[in-house]
Amino acid sequence: MKKKTRNKIIAVIALVVVVLIGYFSFFKKDVAADKTVKVGIMSGSKESTEIWDSVAKTAKDQYGINLKFVRFTDYNQPNIALVNGDVDINAFQHYAFLKEWNDANNADLQPIGDILISPIRLYSKKHTDVKDIPNKGTIAVPNDTSNESRALYVLESAGLIKLDTKAGALATVKDITENPKELTIKELDGSQTASALSSVDAAVVNNDFSVPAGLTNKEVIATEPLDENSKQWINIIVARKDDTDNQLYKDVVKAYQTKETEELFAKLYPEKGTIPAWNLKLK
Repeated sequence: MKKKTRNKIIAVIALVVVVLIGYFSFFKKDVAADKTVKVGIMSGSKESTEIWDSVAKTAKDQYGINLKFVRFTDYNQPNIALVNGDVDINAFQHYAFLKEWNDANNADLQPIGDILISPIRLYSKKHTDVKDIPNKGTIAVPNDTSNESRALYVLESAGLIKLDTKAGALATVKDITENPKELTIKELDGSQTASALSSVDAAVVNNDFSVPAGLTNKEVIATEPLDENSKQWINIIVARKDDTDNQLYKDVVKAYQTKETEELFAKLYPEKGTIPAWNLKLK
């Protein structure tokens, strides 16, 4: 009888142990799942992918965070996905784009960390100098509000047009006050500006699209200057307003803003088409 009782006790203990092991195993997996962060980024160049792969490794090794990337092909989707909760944070836009998007969509997404700046450039496959652009030539620019403004400022700095805007204000083609060569400004979706180079005299192309299109410094005829007005063009990591103090997301920012990432930028972008922005000193 005692033997049967002892066996029952052993069986009960064994069952409890199995249950506890299962519970703690599940709990451990659940905790691990809680440290997964979905990051919305653009489907872009191998350089951008390599940088994010490095950041993901740092996030995992130093903070125990698993980064899961959700890739997009146009600028309209990442913020919608963030608002809807399909991603936790995103990293594809600059301050000016975020402000314009928030205003247009009655949203309040917030920046939580600077990451990079890519001075945009005027490219041409037909001319080697802005002076060579003919009268009544055509220049393609991105058609979204903030990037079109940025492109127009590049054309102004290159001496092709003059704008009448308040300092730092977003410019439109309506703000062009001088256009001595009577240039046609062709507004296109940002993803189409690079492919338009075969049919226009020049195009202002964002880095997200210039690198995949295989454009190099050989086709550059003007570059955006980095000055105090450039703050608005710094790319940022963005979160929902209620998540700006989320330590998990702050740690992702820390995983990005490292010496290793700086060195990787220098290696991948020797021509400085894209540079780290978190320690950037603007003139």
